[in-house]
Amino acid sequence: MEQQKKVTTIPASISKFTAAPIDKPVKRKVAGYARVSTDHDEQFTSYEAQIDYYTKYIQSRDDWEFVKVYTDEGISGTGTKKRVGFRTMIDDALAGKIDLIVTKSVSRFARNTVDSLSTIRELKDHGVECYFEKENIWTFDGKGELLITIMSSLAQEESRSISENCTWGQRKRFADGKVSVPFSRFLGYDRGPNGELVVNPEEAKTIKEIYRLFLQGQTPYGIAKQLTSEGILTPGGKTKWSVTTVKGILKNEKYKGDALLQKSYTVDYLTKKTKTNEGEIPQYYVEGDHEAIIEPAIFDQVQIELERRCPGRNRHSGVHDFSGMIKCGQCGSWYGSKVWHSTSKYRKMIWQCNHKFDGDEKCTTPHLTDDEIKAAFVSAANKVLSNRKNVIETFRSIKDTTFDTSALEKEQDDLTLEVNLVAGQIQDGIYKNAHVAQDQTEYEKSYEALTARYEKAKARLDEVTASIHDKRSRCQSIGYYLDLLEQQDSPIQKYEARLWHGMVDHVTVFSKDDIRFTMKDGTEVKA
Repeated sequence: MEQQKKVTTIPASISKFTAAPIDKPVKRKVAGYARVSTDHDEQFTSYEAQIDYYTKYIQSRDDWEFVKVYTDEGISGTGTKKRVGFRTMIDDALAGKIDLIVTKSVSRFARNTVDSLSTIRELKDHGVECYFEKENIWTFDGKGELLITIMSSLAQEESRSISENCTWGQRKRFADGKVSVPFSRFLGYDRGPNGELVVNPEEAKTIKEIYRLFLQGQTPYGIAKQLTSEGILTPGGKTKWSVTTVKGILKNEKYKGDALLQKSYTVDYLTKKTKTNEGEIPQYYVEGDHEAIIEPAIFDQVQIELERRCPGRNRHSGVHDFSGMIKCGQCGSWYGSKVWHSTSKYRKMIWQCNHKFDGDEKCTTPHLTDDEIKAAFVSAANKVLSNRKNVIETFRSIKDTTFDTSALEKEQDDLTLEVNLVAGQIQDGIYKNAHVAQDQTEYEKSYEALTARYEKAKARLDEVTASIHDKRSRCQSIGYYLDLLEQQDSPIQKYEARLWHGMVDHVTVFSKDDIRFTMKDGTEVKA
């Protein structure tokens, strides 16, 4: 006969989460968490109300010990990386300072399912429970994780829907040509009564000074250094200027009264990652949207100068007036500065070909001192000025015909229409093929014909656009040069950086007695 077993249950005496005796009246350390995703006034009221509510709610319980209410204001719930209050709360909980976290709802905690579940599991492993008041979910409850998974997924889907609606609204604003900028970090303009850009006279002086200094030959680095030394604040209110900030101002079309919209876009609504728009989505260019700080002609002149300084190695370091301006007549390389006798009283700086001692063949072009270059410039500039009336009259007479772009502009408009039309047909064809069954051989044939047509039109459009830009650039560059000649009604007595950068395109050195200056209008003058 089988022996009958007797099983006696020994009840748990300590909590598996806190290791404290079950019958011991220990108070739970409780914290609240409050968050709003925008900093609008109505949300601020909600934010303050949440803090007040959870403070009183936790303190009203005899079995709870109030720790604090952790907060994040104006922060999205789709990720946890930037939520400082949230991360601090989790760190404190993992350090044993919190036993229970109380918050309004799952969506307040996180709108990202993965973040929500991984955080809750991490807290659970350390004996920390969460309570979501709206859904009445306790994470130590057996059904808690299932309910949280469902609610987090719903919250994440809500975030996706909100993001898509915001994106649609923003793109509709762009398509309607409505321009907005981050006024608190945008130098030169204030927000007008209807959200429009209104010139800030004091800040506009800084913008004009940046453009003026650049056209006089200073580099973005030199401009940034000067603005920092003068104590002028950056667009973000900082005291130290960077090269990137100066370049951004020099390239921003808003300073000439226009606006290019949708320069970047959000790739992922969860990570909020943005990407520069390289043609993935439409862009919109609005002309004459607001009052310009910089005249369009000056702005275009700066863009020409930016392009001119970039290409070619050893060109335009811009540390010195002569950097990237002097060319070796023998090998075609640029002259660079060298310091002789750097540690003695005979120390001096000279300019020589950067590749003078490269390879087997040595350049025989001479080195030049600053004074020699300046003297040569004064000589060449005065030769030009002695004939300035003829130079100016010649340019004025050929300007309208040589630099006329009306025919090219007409072709550009026609090609733009063609490119947009064909691009639309390609997109329609792809959509139709994805939704309606059709002969793939015929589809491929039609697709290839359309893409060939698009590529041909696009290639020609790029050529025409480049030609228009080149003509306008040369016309403006020469016009600026001739204005300088017109203003200089007497011979130059000494070197001036303003005249050097305004008149000289580059200098070619063949020998000490053969230094040739190529001026902005393309004429060559031997000093």
